[in-house]
Amino acid sequence: MLHERISNDWLLDEAPSEPRTFRRALGSFPTGVTVITCRTNDGRMVGLTANSFSSVSLEPALVLWSLVCSSPSRQAFESSPHFAINVLSDQQTDICSRFARPAEDKFQGVPWREGLDGLPLIEGAVAQFECQREAVHPGGDHIILVGRVMRYRTSDRSPLLFCNGRLMSSIEAAPLSAAG
Repeated sequence: MLHERISNDWLLDEAPSEPRTFRRALGSFPTGVTVITCRTNDGRMVGLTANSFSSVSLEPALVLWSLVCSSPSRQAFESSPHFAINVLSDQQTDICSRFARPAEDKFQGVPWREGLDGLPLIEGAVAQFECQREAVHPGGDHIILVGRVMRYRTSDRSPLLFCNGRLMSSIEAAPLSAAG
């Protein structure tokens, strides 16, 4: 039968009524880890750790990321015309942790350089995308920021991954060959 249930090994099978368990289910999807940065109108540098980064379009080159509405950095990112996405390497777990928590100066002791419009770019990243803010959309308890990529760079460093509530190296994720 086409609609016959194949597996009974689900831990949960329900509508998303409980945010904590819904978040845990979303966490089963491995993602890269980024630090998103911008500068405020008065020149202050702002940055935060995010794993909600995705490509949108190749032509034009567009990317997106989302930010919880209650974030203290929301105003900075909504008002800044530019932001940078720094894809962290598996050697940058300390930077991931630093930018995930509130701090007076998250950039202190972190190697960085200036990009377009003075954007802070984290040294040692796997990839960097310098973006012009294209749009901001509401998305439930988050806002979705779309950026037009103005410049990017990439390296052969190994990316930092996040899955099931923990950080890991892509080395831990062994390559598999596709059946076919």
